[in-house]
Amino acid sequence: MKLQGKTAIVTGGGRDIGRACAVKLAAEGANVAINYFASSAGAEETVKQIKALGGKAIAVQGDLSKAVDVETLVTRTLEAFGGVDILVNNAGGLIARKTIAEMSLEHWQAVMDLNLTSTFLMIKACLPHMPSGAIVNIASQAGRDGGGPGAIAYATSKGAVMTMTRGLAKELGPKIRVNALCPGMIDTDFHNIFTKDEVRRNVEAASPVKRQGTSEDVANLVSFLASDDAAFITGANVDINGGMLFS
Repeated sequence: MKLQGKTAIVTGGGRDIGRACAVKLAAEGANVAINYFASSAGAEETVKQIKALGGKAIAVQGDLSKAVDVETLVTRTLEAFGGVDILVNNAGGLIARKTIAEMSLEHWQAVMDLNLTSTFLMIKACLPHMPSGAIVNIASQAGRDGGGPGAIAYATSKGAVMTMTRGLAKELGPKIRVNALCPGMIDTDFHNIFTKDEVRRNVEAASPVKRQGTSEDVANLVSFLASDDAAFITGANVDINGGMLFS
């Protein structure tokens, strides 16, 4: 197991990509602390799956756009496992599709806080307890191509996460590596809620691999980037999109 004895924090770990990442890291030997905002049942299921593998996990509720909730998550992790070696910043979302003309300042700020401020706060809170290790941020293909209709705020926030990743790789190296993933069409609740089914079928048909991605596809790449197998990779924004966008 590549992560034996390590401790990971996975934000947004109650479902989909976050759950898959938490379970995969645990399967590789890591202790895992997950954060959730509303999906308490989902978080409990993630912990249950990890414990069924023989791993150790805790779930902590919190709004990661608020510094006090971030500090609670990190403190609970330290109490349970003694340190932090891996941080996966997965919490985020679109909230709603709105054009610039439709968008209020409140909506813009909410999207920025959910996707970007939370990443900043988590990294800042973990660093004093993270002398070495790896940070993996979940960005988006939208950060490269601007996103679909009504996703300008989301795409902008994810583009900022990508730029932050590059800057942090310089600032935190050589002891901490920082990378990000740019997922394309992944079969999750995000697209169940915000993407029409015919759009998803069209993407599948156009993709070289002829399918949507899975949460497990993403988790496998997160696990690799968190491990020493990726020791010479930092500052990368890695595409995982089935060939729908080449960068």
